Amino acid sequence: MKNCFLPVASVAIALSPAFGAPQAPGSQQWRVGAPIVTYWSGPPMTDATATQMAGGGWNLVWCHENELDVARRHGLRAQLQDPLLQPGSLDNPAQRKKLDALINRVCKNPALYSYFITDEPNASRFPALARLVAYLRRRDPAHLAYINLFPTYANNGQLGKNGKTVEAYEAYLRDYVHTVKPALISYDHYQFTTRGDSSQYFLNLALIRRAAQEAGVPFLNIVQACTWSPSMRVPNGDEMRYLVYTTLAYGAQGVSYFVYFNPGCRGGIANADGTPTPLYHALKVLNHDFVAIARQLQPLRSLGVYQAGMLPPGAESPPEDSPLKLDPPVPPIPYKPPEPVKGVLFGYFGPSGSTTNLSSAKQALVVNLDYDSPAVLGLRASAPLQTFQPATGHWSAVEAGRIQLRLPPGGGMLVRLRR
Repeated sequence: MKNCFLPVASVAIALSPAFGAPQAPGSQQWRVGAPIVTYWSGPPMTDATATQMAGGGWNLVWCHENELDVARRHGLRAQLQDPLLQPGSLDNPAQRKKLDALINRVCKNPALYSYFITDEPNASRFPALARLVAYLRRRDPAHLAYINLFPTYANNGQLGKNGKTVEAYEAYLRDYVHTVKPALISYDHYQFTTRGDSSQYFLNLALIRRAAQEAGVPFLNIVQACTWSPSMRVPNGDEMRYLVYTTLAYGAQGVSYFVYFNPGCRGGIANADGTPTPLYHALKVLNHDFVAIARQLQPLRSLGVYQAGMLPPGAESPPEDSPLKLDPPVPPIPYKPPEPVKGVLFGYFGPSGSTTNLSSAKQALVVNLDYDSPAVLGLRASAPLQTFQPATGHWSAVEAGRIQLRLPPGGGMLVRLRR
C-alpha cells in the first residue's frame, strides 16, 4: 500500500486544522466533516452491529484493523484501536517499524477517520503524547489523533495540576493545548447521580468551549448513558435530549455516549444480546437532530452562552443587548445543588470572523433546561425570525415580532435572525 507520508511542505498545512467543510477524498489535512456521533465502549464491529449503529445515527465507530472493512461496507467512519498507538512505540526501532507498517496499511482505507491514543491522561504524559500526535500528523495528517481528557471533577493528582477546581482544570487544558497541539478537544462529564445532578456540568462545558475557541479547534462532549455504580443513575430519553441540546448550544461538533454496551454497566444503548435499549430509540432521533443542527452551526462561531432562571457554576445571565428576549421573561431562580437546573439556555452564533459582540449573531439555539417538563416560550427580537426543523432540514417562513416556541423536556430550537 502507498505510504501516507507527506513532504515537509504539505505537513505545515495539516498543523492548522479547519472544520468548516466536509473532508474530501484524498484530503491532506483532517477535518471534522459530518458532525461526530460516536460512543465510548461498545461491542465488536460486526455487520449486525454496524447495521444497528448506522440505523441509529451513529457515524463514527470503534474498530480494530480487521474490522475497518465492516465499517466501510456500512458507510461508517472508523476510529482505530491498536496497541501500537502509544508513545512507547516511537522509542523502540522494532515497534516504530511496526507502527509505520500499520499506518501504511490503514491510511488509505476509506473508513479510517481517527487513531485512538489514550483516555484521561495526567498532564505529566503530555510531552510523550505530543511526540506521538506530531508523528502521526507527519505520517498521516488526513486522520485525527484522538485523546480524551478528564472532567472538572478529577482531583489534582489525576490532572497533574494544583489548585482549586477551575484553576487546576484551566492549567490542565492550557498545558494540553500548548504541548500536544490537538486538532480536537474531547472530554467526558457524567452528571446524573442517584441524589440529583452534578453542579459542574455547565462549568465544564464553558471551560472546554473557551479552550477550544482559543486553540481554534472543535470539541466533543462524552455524556452519560448508563450507570456503573450505585451512586449513578441511568438517564432517560428526556435527559439524553437535554445532554444533546446543551452540548450543541455550547458549539460542540461532536457528541459521544458512555456507553453503547459494556458488561460492567447497566443501561446503555444495547443489551448483551445486541437488542437495543429504550435509549437507542430515543437517540435515533436525537442523533439526527445533533448532526442536522451542528451542520447549520459548523460555519459559524460561538459568540456566547447564557442562562435565564437558575445560574449553576459556569453560567452567565443574558446581557442587556441580547438579540432575543423572553416574553414573558423567566425570573431568577435560586440554584441549590444537587437539584436539576431549571430555566432557558441561549447559545448565540455568528460569522466565523466575528467577535463576541452579540450584534453580529445570526443564529441562536434556545434550550429548555427542564428535562422533566415541556416549555412554551415567547421570544421577541428586533429582526425577523425563522426556526429550523432538523427532521426536514428546512427553515420556517420568516416571522416578525414575537414567536412562540414549544419545546419538549430538555429540548431546543435553532432560531435564525434575518437581519
